[in-house]
Amino acid sequence: MESFTKHTGLVVALDRVNVDTDQIIPKQFLKRIERTGYGQYLFFDWRFSESGEPDPEFVLNDLRYKGASVLITGRNFGCGSSREHAPWALQDYGFRVIMAPSFADIFRNNCLQNGILPIELTEDQIAQLSTKANGKLEGYEIAVDLELQSISDGDGLFMDFKIDEFRRYCLLNGLDDIGLTLLKEDKITEFEHSNGII
Repeated sequence: MESFTKHTGLVVALDRVNVDTDQIIPKQFLKRIERTGYGQYLFFDWRFSESGEPDPEFVLNDLRYKGASVLITGRNFGCGSSREHAPWALQDYGFRVIMAPSFADIFRNNCLQNGILPIELTEDQIAQLSTKANGKLEGYEIAVDLELQSISDGDGLFMDFKIDEFRRYCLLNGLDDIGLTLLKEDKITEFEHSNGII
């Protein structure tokens, strides 16, 4: 897993609550056997009309947000089924940070296991950032520092955020569950030898 220390990126605000995983990546696209290639299907039913044309009313189709890597959205983001394809699609599209007042627990954990930083902020903080993102004609960038647990922009904005210390350690060091296990590889090998497993 790629480590996460600091990230500066363009912000896009998706002003919706209770966005479930089937809206993030619809079920008809879950047949792929790879973990990549899902970004093209992200928010598919919102991004495209029935004829397959991009919907000009959907925020991700606004050229101001092309290349956005920070998503701001409403409460309970990632609810619904526990499909890991949802963070895969967000990551493949280019998102490294998602900010919301709350996340579904399984979705949050899946993000953390895949190197995406989910940040919980207050409704007021989300509204403030969304207003800035929507108001800048040339695009709005913020810097996220996981070491300092801070968010800042070029206009003097500064916010703190909190994340579980163990999850912070894993992200900073690029460790998912497999990576954590491999840190104990010598002890595992020693156990296997001493018990005649190998």
